[in-house]
Amino acid sequence: MTAASSPVITTYSDDRVALKAWIKAEALALGFADCVIARPDAQAEMARLEEYLKRGYHADMDFLGENLEKRADPTLLVPGTKCIICVRMDYLVETPKPRHVPDAPNHGIIARYARGRDYHKVMRGRLKTLSQRIKARVGEFESRPFADSAPIFEKSLAENAGMGWTGKHTLLIHKKSGSFFVLGELFSALDLPFDEPTTKHCGSCTACLDICPTQAIVEPYMLDARKCIAYLTIEYKGIIPEDLRRPIGNRIFGCDDCQLICPWNSFAKVTPIEDFQPRHGLDRLSLLELWQWDEPTFLAYTEGSPLRRTGYQSFMRNVAIGLGNAPFSLEIITQLNAQRELHDEVVQVHIDWALQEQHHKQS
Repeated sequence: MTAASSPVITTYSDDRVALKAWIKAEALALGFADCVIARPDAQAEMARLEEYLKRGYHADMDFLGENLEKRADPTLLVPGTKCIICVRMDYLVETPKPRHVPDAPNHGIIARYARGRDYHKVMRGRLKTLSQRIKARVGEFESRPFADSAPIFEKSLAENAGMGWTGKHTLLIHKKSGSFFVLGELFSALDLPFDEPTTKHCGSCTACLDICPTQAIVEPYMLDARKCIAYLTIEYKGIIPEDLRRPIGNRIFGCDDCQLICPWNSFAKVTPIEDFQPRHGLDRLSLLELWQWDEPTFLAYTEGSPLRRTGYQSFMRNVAIGLGNAPFSLEIITQLNAQRELHDEVVQVHIDWALQEQHHKQS
């Protein structure tokens, strides 16, 4: 914080509660579904992360074991931080049926958050606007926006400030809004009153553990990424273990099953943000339609989309698995054979497996 800005902020020193309320109102006006003020302290999360790393549940995401000091103490990441303005952004464009996992075996299922514009871009842009609006009111202060882009315990920070509680599937749940939302943070040098944690409400429910196709939720609040469909179809670039291919089904980018089955998502809200509307029919494309994509088509249809994260070959690997798991079709066999030589060795392994699966169903 600069010396010149201090007198302006001091104007609010006797009414920090009013400033906090105004910031929250501005956040809602920008399309955020909620806004809380968190302490810049995540020390309590360290023990759980260390156990997670010890068990190897992070797979090859070695970055999770880096910058642990900054994760625990956000003021080391952004010096001068006095509070963290945490926001959530709902992304559903339609409310799903409660406790219902749709069955559409010939379609490529993409996680709902990834069907529209990349939320990282949407989140950062609106956080910057929020910061600008606050500065217009109180004067200059140090701030920095984040959207899943730094070593931050974002769920822990938001949870400790009452945005919800961590469910047994490890996602944050809000009592009146479910869990179909993404998080963002604005590190701030403003001295604002902190919000307090809420209570937990999973009770004895184990729906998310029971529904997980690969049993990746190995125990309540502990997820083994090595089995998680979201990790396997997005982050992992290699050959997916054969025993996990059938459980993946036709999920080609991420997985919503543990959220869809959660009773709290009967309260899930529809987003007012147009950017989350599906692009290029990504909520209804068949596996065979996706299999026709060449790399230029993939790049064109995924511009500004989270799907870019997989890369073309890994995306086609996922589609090949989906085709192997689809009901028997001579057209699928024909198309798999026709495209085989167009892909790298990793994809070819999964094409061969898919062909075997299709021929097995034929017999």
